[in-house]
Amino acid sequence: MYRTVYRHVLTRFDAEVAHHWAFAGMRLAGRVPVAPQVLRRAFVQDDPRLRTRVLGIDFPTPLGLAAGFDKNATGIAALGNFGFSCVEVGTVTALPQPGNPRPRLHRLVDDRAVVNRMGFNNDGAEAVAKRLRQIRAVPPAHPVVIGVNIGKSKVVDEADAAADYATSARLLAPYADYLVVNVSSPNTPGLRDLQAVEKLRPVLSAVREAADDASHRHVPLLVKIAPDLSDDDVDAVADLALELKLDGIVATNTTIGREGLRSSAAAVEAAGGGGLSGAPLKERSLQVLRRLSARTDSALTLVSVGGIETAADVAQRLEAGASLVQAYTAFIYEGPGWARRVLADLAASRTRRESDR
Repeated sequence: MYRTVYRHVLTRFDAEVAHHWAFAGMRLAGRVPVAPQVLRRAFVQDDPRLRTRVLGIDFPTPLGLAAGFDKNATGIAALGNFGFSCVEVGTVTALPQPGNPRPRLHRLVDDRAVVNRMGFNNDGAEAVAKRLRQIRAVPPAHPVVIGVNIGKSKVVDEADAAADYATSARLLAPYADYLVVNVSSPNTPGLRDLQAVEKLRPVLSAVREAADDASHRHVPLLVKIAPDLSDDDVDAVADLALELKLDGIVATNTTIGREGLRSSAAAVEAAGGGGLSGAPLKERSLQVLRRLSARTDSALTLVSVGGIETAADVAQRLEAGASLVQAYTAFIYEGPGWARRVLADLAASRTRRESDR
């Protein structure tokens, strides 16, 4: 039913407006007495077969919500009611910024994909840190693992990027279960240039020092990379992560590629530039994951993102070396029951494999 409503009703509205309405409805439902318990019974798959410990953190399931949905830490508990064991907040920048001009979010329905050029629109690290501090002060009845994804402020020059990222880390790390350095969004000019190891090294080193100093503990630190990196560059980032003793890599962000799409050329052109997410990323995201797994030999935690739609996709990523998976676009296309369906199928498949042994 949701798919029909989405395709014939929701797609008639601007994608960003529809997102804000849906997210507001989730947050409102979470504040109604008894509603969270009802939602969790309907949408949360609580199964011991799915529990995993990664980064020194206990995750109820390996499925989390990728960065971009809750940019400002306004609905973490609400999203947990819809089956996600982890919510990655952000991308957050040191300075508040409005993002790129609208419209900046478009659907390619025939490809089950989304094109975004949001431009890191967010309230800034100080405001988000305040919200996270309030959450930590009064933990929800059903805690959700909180990742925080940080990016470069648009007005900051590349030469000052390390200090800019460090500012965000200093403010946000004390309230994060783990921290992700985003150098792979295509929507901030020059950001992807920071994936070059000679530019990435000072950024990651500054964030590592700032995060641990501000938190008085080791905050797991990961870097998020693009699917558009060459294989040699993927290897170089993996080697740098090992050298700096990072905790992991998130692979992958959105792509600037438009190859092999089912949507008409006119629809693709109308969607415009920006990062493409969803089903078309499936093959390349898996390729990057396998390359990272082979290169790092289990020395890093790998979080796989991109084109994950089914329990089989999740199982494939876990078997290919991921410890956790994240999704976003499939949640948009499949609706509130998607996470539970995927996790129920994943748990059932694990039981079948055990019984076949």
